Amino acid sequence: MLKRLTKSVVRAIALLVAAPVALLAGFGRWDIGFQFFAQSVALIPGLLGDYLRSAYYTLTLQQFFMTSRISFGSIVAQSSTSIGPGVYIGAYCVIGASSIGERTQIASHVQILSGARQHARTPDGQISGCGPNNLKPISIGPDCWLGAGSLIMADVGSKTTIGAGSVVTRPIGSGAIAFGNPATVQKQVVS
Repeated sequence: MLKRLTKSVVRAIALLVAAPVALLAGFGRWDIGFQFFAQSVALIPGLLGDYLRSAYYTLTLQQFFMTSRISFGSIVAQSSTSIGPGVYIGAYCVIGASSIGERTQIASHVQILSGARQHARTPDGQISGCGPNNLKPISIGPDCWLGAGSLIMADVGSKTTIGAGSVVTRPIGSGAIAFGNPATVQKQVVS
């Protein structure tokens, strides 16, 4: 009981500390401010940094729960992102426009892109910039495990494990173990 009370007090203090920064970011509505402070809070080390990142994202993302944890060096690049309760995001991850289900575990150095086609080519072959119309939110189901260094460019169903270093280019259904480049289902463990 004392441990839970202590965590609640620390979370409340973190929310108070993060509130001015979230205000400067327009509570996630001002894209440049949101990204600046997302990158800034990513560099705060230790447990203090974990609490401050959680507080900042609670105040700026479409949805975020203080029971989730984002480790040092990791950033959420789009404020439209939704992260469920009990999610763990390891160090040095980049999370694009996405919806991440509860209790999902994401190892270090994982990248969740905002879709597979963020940059298009003009008729004369030049690469155009990435605009909001090019982003496709990626859905990661609840109770997933994304292995270290995986690159996620398509949806991942619930209770699915993605092997370390895998590149998900096509949707992976629920209850699967998938790995490789491109990732393919190797085993169906939950139906």
